[in-house]
Amino acid sequence: MQTKIKAGLEIHQQLDTHKLFCTCPSLLRTEKPQFTIERKLNPVVGETGKIDIAAEYEKTKNKKFIYEVYDTNCLVELDEEPPHQINPQALDIAIQIALLFNCKIFPVTQIMRKTVVDGSNTSGFQRTVLIAHDGHIETSEGKVGIETIALEEDAARIISHEDDQSTFRLDRLGIPLVEITTKPDLKSPEQIKEAALKIGEILRAANVKRGIGTIRQDLNISTPSHPRVEIKGFQNPKIMIKTIENEVERQKINVSQSSGRANNKRPKDDKIRDANRVGGVSPPKSHVRKTNPDATTSFLRPMPGAARMYPETDHPLLKISRQIINHAKNNLPKLTSEHRSYLKEFGLNNELIQLLIKEKRMQDFEYLLNIYNNPQLVAKSLTIFSKEIEAKENKKLNIDTLELIFEAVAKNQISENQVKTIMQKIAQGQSLKQAMQKQKINLKEEIQKLIQEKPGLSQGAYMGLIMGKFKGAVNGNEVAEELEKELNK
Repeated sequence: MQTKIKAGLEIHQQLDTHKLFCTCPSLLRTEKPQFTIERKLNPVVGETGKIDIAAEYEKTKNKKFIYEVYDTNCLVELDEEPPHQINPQALDIAIQIALLFNCKIFPVTQIMRKTVVDGSNTSGFQRTVLIAHDGHIETSEGKVGIETIALEEDAARIISHEDDQSTFRLDRLGIPLVEITTKPDLKSPEQIKEAALKIGEILRAANVKRGIGTIRQDLNISTPSHPRVEIKGFQNPKIMIKTIENEVERQKINVSQSSGRANNKRPKDDKIRDANRVGGVSPPKSHVRKTNPDATTSFLRPMPGAARMYPETDHPLLKISRQIINHAKNNLPKLTSEHRSYLKEFGLNNELIQLLIKEKRMQDFEYLLNIYNNPQLVAKSLTIFSKEIEAKENKKLNIDTLELIFEAVAKNQISENQVKTIMQKIAQGQSLKQAMQKQKINLKEEIQKLIQEKPGLSQGAYMGLIMGKFKGAVNGNEVAEELEKELNK
């Protein structure tokens, strides 16, 4: 009989906007920092009057923390200046996400401080605010409740880690995150994976960052007689189910050993046995573990408690008015599945559909389509052509430039075949007027020269060679007419 499990997900997703409590850009840096600062952090009592157990655990390490600072950081990130007003764009995105998850918005809410003394925050705490609650998503195994949605600051980026000190980079500190917490409604490994993918799809519809490190996912899971365990770094879909199976097996053995009923029972998998030993087996306690690449987990730290939270004293209560909610509702983004259905109506292939969605060019696609109604050409220009030209010329064309190009096509000033060539010329530094100037081509001489160099080809082959050579600078009908004359001499 399959072991019963009770599980819930916590997903942290970066938003594509400036930082949450200052106007510094959310820009990750790779070059040498302008300067560094050093800190030592100590925990303080939370709202309950107690020091959090996880903070107490970090304090025992007595570590020094070094922070790398750039010209895109400010005194807020250094904890030398009070936080500014909350980023209204981040708040708007968070409310949109909450509405997509069918949540109820809190009209008044309190920005809180969450004690974090592992060095990932210069202040020793992370600011977080509850935005919404009581939502849901649908899965094939039933409805899964969304407990809460919070808006919070991301942590500083770990650069190096040693026994007595750690180095962090402040480029990531303060980037807005949404935290989606599900209710413990997940009952099987397959449902957990399905829910994770569904939540990811909904998040990608909103204005969120994409790429490695922009989303982090944790799993809270328990089995009969074993308390809740939080698994960090649970975001690789390829090993999700195997990780859950291994953790369930570890918890079963942990319970068996701690109750004195082990009877020399050993895990079949040495890796599970080793992971169990690290976490301790007597008695089972709630704690935090991390996901390993081989789908096992290992002990990370004790489970934090309520003592880590206390109110943010530098901010008043946050009021989310009906006007703010209505603005978010009126600008609610479509889900990926809705975008796919919409784009298929234009006859676009899966590659173009995927690129338009992934590169967030839906709005640009609709805008340019109103100027010139050729979905294939518009989609290719926004994705494939733009990508190739940017890679070759190291310059990205903006939507205003593409608008002017398609206006010229609509007025028959240039042909459809010339669009890519003109895009490339503009990327090379030419103005639109210069790029549109036609080359003086003696078509008759070019065709005669080609026939002499490559005799015996078909008319279609010659046509392809000429059109390829001049890349839209010649008219196809004129080429066909001139070829027919030369070949029929």
